[in-house]
Amino acid sequence: MSTAEEFIPTELGTIKIADEVVAIIAGLAASEIEGVAGMSGGLAGGIADMLGKRNLAKGVKVEVDNQQALIDLSIIVKFGARIPEVALNIQESVKKAVESMTGLKAASVNVHVQGVSFDTAKGENSEEDS
Repeated sequence: MSTAEEFIPTELGTIKIADEVVAIIAGLAASEIEGVAGMSGGLAGGIADMLGKRNLAKGVKVEVDNQQALIDLSIIVKFGARIPEVALNIQESVKKAVESMTGLKAASVNVHVQGVSFDTAKGENSEEDS
């Protein structure tokens, strides 16, 4: 992930958008999609989650260059969700959110499925209700 900021020239000066801002927007847009259990941020992200800290850019890598954003998202899907459908919905949602909020063009939105979440608590409740 680049730490550079994107400079957008205007009549009054420039607007700076940090890559981390784009990553947060993308992460929030992706996590709102039905079928997404969470973002996959590796060991450091898992430790932060256990400590109760929420990293809104977890599982998101962004590179901004020439007013274009290249976005990579690592996700965990819910068991039973149709992965291609979830991934396409993420791509569309992230593209729309990033472009509308930042004015940058989302040149690519790559979705990497890192795992499947089995929600055992809901499964146990469902068996009891039967």
